[in-house]
Amino acid sequence: MSPSGGIAYRGTRLFIEDCDLAALADEFGTPLYVYSRAALQERFRAYASACAGHDALICYAVKANSNLAILNQLAREGAGFDIVSGGELLRVLAAGGDPKRIIFSGVGKSAAEMELALSHGIACFNVESLSELRLLDRLAGACGKTAPVSLRVNPDVDAKTHPYVATGLRDTKFGIDIDGALAAFREATMLPNLRVIGIDCHIGSQLLDDGPFMQALERLIELIDELAHEGIVLTHLDLGGGLGVAYQGEATVAIEEYVRRALARVDRWREQFHGGAALRVLFEPGRSIVAAAGVLLSRVQYLKPGSARNYAIVDAAMNDLLRPALYDAWHEVLPLEKVDAPVVNWDLVGPVCESGDWLARARDLALREGDLVAILNAGAYGMAMASNYNTRPRAAEILIDGAHAHLVRKRETPEDLFCGETMPAL
Repeated sequence: MSPSGGIAYRGTRLFIEDCDLAALADEFGTPLYVYSRAALQERFRAYASACAGHDALICYAVKANSNLAILNQLAREGAGFDIVSGGELLRVLAAGGDPKRIIFSGVGKSAAEMELALSHGIACFNVESLSELRLLDRLAGACGKTAPVSLRVNPDVDAKTHPYVATGLRDTKFGIDIDGALAAFREATMLPNLRVIGIDCHIGSQLLDDGPFMQALERLIELIDELAHEGIVLTHLDLGGGLGVAYQGEATVAIEEYVRRALARVDRWREQFHGGAALRVLFEPGRSIVAAAGVLLSRVQYLKPGSARNYAIVDAAMNDLLRPALYDAWHEVLPLEKVDAPVVNWDLVGPVCESGDWLARARDLALREGDLVAILNAGAYGMAMASNYNTRPRAAEILIDGAHAHLVRKRETPEDLFCGETMPAL
């Protein structure tokens, strides 16, 4: 399989843009996250170009990768942001994001988070329950504001993805069941401190074709028409995110194809029944923008051949990249330098004291102790889900711009991890 995301061999050495990855590992140490600015821009601009000429907004899903440098690059490209916590709101603002282009999603917003978002005048709250709706109304009233809201509707569409990231079926914790959505909208319009502006859905993550998206869109359009008959006129339609990437060479729908099909369907709705009614369309991509833009570099510490399995023990672990242990996820692995060594079927595992601490299984690789490897498509849900399990400091992060490498997060030290702890005199 050929590398992606601006990654390619030059001779025997692997580069990202114009930077030698092995040289970066030597300079900054491992484990190390490396991101390509060009790859990030390329994928965001694929969304932007497909939206040209339409009233649409691309709101990057911050949970995929929340590094300030990533957020700043996307803000400079004109992105909006989809957030799911007060912390993410503060990150976006610190990175130069416009609060008027922020959508606040999430099933468990706290009162403090709602008040913070109200104080900054965000674009919209994606509300996921009647209880949340009522609390937001009370909080907005208490601070003399009117909160713009969109109701997240659960359209009961099977996204055909991993069950942990399927969010559009009836039995998930997300959204308001479509059968009760009409009543929820009626109540929302009666609450004095809310302004109902939109409808939202998000059916899941890592969808490889746009069939489920289009099915969900049809159900939302039907509901928009029902609401219009009752005098509830919406001005925005949020289709969420979830477009997948080719971790293992899978066939995937192109960003441009999906966006253009969705916008064309909304245009037909406008023209046929509503005489060009104003309805802004929002997309909330995360993984499809940032996954292929990032790699995780790791060094082989030990080679441990066995009678049943052969283990390459590397210095990255499940605390650095959780997806394989959590989702049984597949990431391509490439050596940073092609070497003259026998090809062996290796399992790449880390130092964490868990049998579930693995990064890749059954990979045919020519490896020696001390060699470096790149774990691809690690830009999404890599560093964002990293932890300090086993008191392991989190990795450094680098942003590449051509031949220039910028340190955008320094490596933690063990002392950083317990500096906030105290030992009471008992």
